[in-house]
Amino acid sequence: MYKFEIYKDKAGEFRFRFKASNGETMFSSESYKAKASAMNAIESIKKNSPGAEVVDQTKADA
Repeated sequence: MYKFEIYKDKAGEFRFRFKASNGETMFSSESYKAKASAMNAIESIKKNSPGAEVVDQTKADA
């Protein structure tokens, strides 16, 4: 099962990581001074990303 994990970094700020069902970290967040801010970011991702567009900004190899 996919999950978000909230943790404190070495500077004492809050971060989160998104993990796949196999335990692999898929992405990590920026740091937040308040835990509530990290939680709000997670909720925003959950709410706004189901139909997210994928934009490929790489050039095709010639």
